Formats: sequence, C-alpha cells, structure tokens
Amino acid sequence: MGSFMYITILLLGIISAVHSCPPPDRAALLAFRAALNELHLGIFNSWKGYDCCHGWYGVSCDPITHGVGDINLRGESEDPLFEKAHRTGYMTGTISPAICKLERLSSLTIADWKGITGTIPSCITSLPFLRIIDLVGNKLTGPLPSEIGRLSRLTVLNVAENNLSGYIPRSLTNLSSLMHLDIRNNSIYGTLPTNFGKLRMLSRALLSRNRLSGRIPYSISYIYRLSDLDLSLNRLSGSIPPSLGNMRVLATLNLDGNNISGTIPPSLMNSRINILNLSKNAIEGYIPDSFDERSYFMVMDLSYNKLKGRIPKSILSATFVGHLDVSHNHLCG
Repeated sequence: MGSFMYITILLLGIISAVHSCPPPDRAALLAFRAALNELHLGIFNSWKGYDCCHGWYGVSCDPITHGVGDINLRGESEDPLFEKAHRTGYMTGTISPAICKLERLSSLTIADWKGITGTIPSCITSLPFLRIIDLVGNKLTGPLPSEIGRLSRLTVLNVAENNLSGYIPRSLTNLSSLMHLDIRNNSIYGTLPTNFGKLRMLSRALLSRNRLSGRIPYSISYIYRLSDLDLSLNRLSGSIPPSLGNMRVLATLNLDGNNISGTIPPSLMNSRINILNLSKNAIEGYIPDSFDERSYFMVMDLSYNKLKGRIPKSILSATFVGHLDVSHNHLCG
C-alpha cells in the first residue's frame, strides 16, 4: 500500500509539473512584477506558488504549450476585486523588459493604471505570437519601438493617452494583420507614412491629439476596411484627398483642428460617411452642390473655415442631415 501511495503521489507531481507554467515564464513574471507597485487592490497577492498558470490574477497560459499566453491587467475593471474596493486602480513603476522572455505571449494588456512610466520595451518586437498590445491610459514616454513592424500577427495596437513622442515608425506599415490602431493623446510628431495604405486590414485609425504634420496620404483610400479615421487636433496641412469620399465603408472622418486648406471634395457629400468633421481648418471655396439620396449625415461640422457662397440646394436631396454646423465662415444667402 505504501509503495502504491508513493507512486500515486509521484505521478500526480509529474502531471502537475507538466501542466504548470515553465519555470522561465514564472521567473519572467516575477521580474515583471518586481518593477511595478500597486498598493490599494492587492492584485499581485495571488502571484504565489510555482504554478503561474492557475490562480495568478490576470495571467493565462496556452493550453497546449502551457507557456504564458496572456497578461490582462486593467486598472478600470468590473472585476469583484475592484468592486469590493470601490475604486479604480492606480499603479506606478515601469514595464520590465523581462516580459520579453515570455516567448508564447499573445496578448499584453497593461491599461488604465495612470501612473506607470518609462518606455515601451523595444524587445517586445521579438515576440512572434503577439496579437494584442494594449497600454492605454498610463504615463509611458519615449517612442514606439522602431521595429514594431516585425509583429506580423499584431491585430490591436492601443497606446492612447500616454506621453509618447517620436515619429511613427516606418515599419508600422508592415503590420499586415493590424485592425485597430489607437495612438490618441500623445506627443507623436512628424508625418504620416506615405504608404499608410499598406495597412489593408485596418478598420479604425485613431491618431488625434498629437503633433502630426504634413499631408494626408492619398494611400489611406486603399484601406477598404477602414470605417473610422480620426486625425483631429494635429498640425496636418494640404488638401483633403478626394479619394476618401470613394471609400466603401468609411463612416467617420474627423479632421477637426488642423491646418488643412484647399476645397471640400464633392465626393464627401455623397459618400458613405455619416459623421464628417472638418471644423477649425483653413478650407476655402464653396460647399459642394453634390448631395443626393446617398447622403446621410448624423453630424456635419464645417464651422470655423473660410467657406463662402450659399448652402447648396441639393442638400434637400439628402436622405438625412442631423446636426449641421456651418458657423464662422463667410456664407451668404
């Protein structure tokens, strides 16, 4: 009986070891945790023991390889831990490069902690299985990793509401699987890559409240899945590419608060766009007389420009025009 019990315990130990996270992954997580400070919620209290695949808050493992596949730490959550504390999270510290040792990592979410500083470790571009990077709502500084285009499986890149600076890496346009790009509310400067249209899978491009300059690339119109384009509150100049009005699924176009000049392309008036904001620019000429039954605008804001002439009669042909603002122009009639 004793030998049977010994063998049983030994087998259970072997099975447990096989199904627990690899020791290098556990060591990487502990090094990652050591660079962070969270005093109010105790989210790291569960990071104990040898099996980081079970019971460690925010950590999930690949069911086949048992390597760490997901880190999901969000400072604004409906998790009972947050509800019990009656507060959102606040965390300081930095994102340790030790995270790059998690070779099977697919999803990295360290979001809405408000106090995390430092740079985005450039070594994350060496993680071949990474699909999601969500670092929104921190105080990260420095540039986006220059070799980010190596992440061929990346579908979500959200680094909004940080203090990032530098140029948009030219390699970013190599992210052939990218669907969601959000870099709002940073200090990123320079021009948009002329080959931005290579991001053919992109459905949302949110780049507002930065310091981007130069022209809007014509190639954006090649992104046939793009539904939301927000370039507002930058320093963009030049004219609006008429091809934007020919995009099949573009529903929101926000160019508010730039230095855009030229005239309004007639194609925008009878496009699929239903939220159009061109306010606070230097757009001249007339409002195009090209509305028809395809025109359906929940919002059309053309205020604070240099438009002249009358509101065109064809606007009566539009299926719907909800909020229309043409104030602070030089219209007549």
